[in-house]
Amino acid sequence: MSDTPATAPAAAFWEARYRDTDRVWSGRPNELLVREASDLDPGTALDLGCGEGADAVWLASRGWRVTGVDISGTALERAAGHAADAGVGDRVSWERHELGRSFPEGSFDLVSAHYLQSPVELDQPAVLRAAARAVAPGGTLLLVLHAGWPSWQTEPPFDAVFPTLDGVLAELALPDAGWTVETKETVRRPSTSPEGVEGYREDHVWRLRRA
Repeated sequence: MSDTPATAPAAAFWEARYRDTDRVWSGRPNELLVREASDLDPGTALDLGCGEGADAVWLASRGWRVTGVDISGTALERAAGHAADAGVGDRVSWERHELGRSFPEGSFDLVSAHYLQSPVELDQPAVLRAAARAVAPGGTLLLVLHAGWPSWQTEPPFDAVFPTLDGVLAELALPDAGWTVETKETVRRPSTSPEGVEGYREDHVWRLRRA
C-alpha cells in the first residue's frame, strides 16, 4: 500500500470514523456499481473513496486490476484484508490520498466514485474533474451521489448541498465530442432509519464513456 499523507481535519474525521467501529459498511458492493459495471469488459479500474474495499473486491473478482483509494489508513488495511480473504489480494493495490490534495497517477479503463460526499472539507467538483481526466480512451466514468437526505431524516445532521443531474455534468465540463452519456438518472431505493422507520433515499447515477 502506498501512502500519501493526508491532512486534518478531513483525515482525522474519517480515521476516527473507522477506528471507532469494527465495520462501517455492509461488506457488499454498491448495487449501482453491480448494475452499471457488470456488462463492462475487465481492464484496469480506479475505485475512489473505496472505504473497506467491497467494490474493489467485487471488481477484482470479475477480472479487473483495481487501485483502491481512500483517505483512511484503517479503512485501507481492512480493505486489503478483505481482498486477501476473497483470494484477490494480488489484483488490488491500495493508495492513501486526501482527494482534492493528491490523486493517483495513471489512466484507467474504469474510474468509479460512489458517494464522494463528506461532512468535512472536500472539493468535490475538482475531484470529479480529476476522475474524468483519469479515464483512458474508450474507458468509463461511473459516478453515484446521494440526491438528498433519506425520506425519514426530519432533522439533517449537518448542512449539505446535494448535486443535480445536470449540475454535475456542467461542473465536469466535458467536451461533447469526446464523451457519450450512457446513463443519467435518479434511482430510488429503500432506506430504513436506525430506529426502524421505513422510507427511501434517492441517488443520482452517471455513466459516461470516453471516445
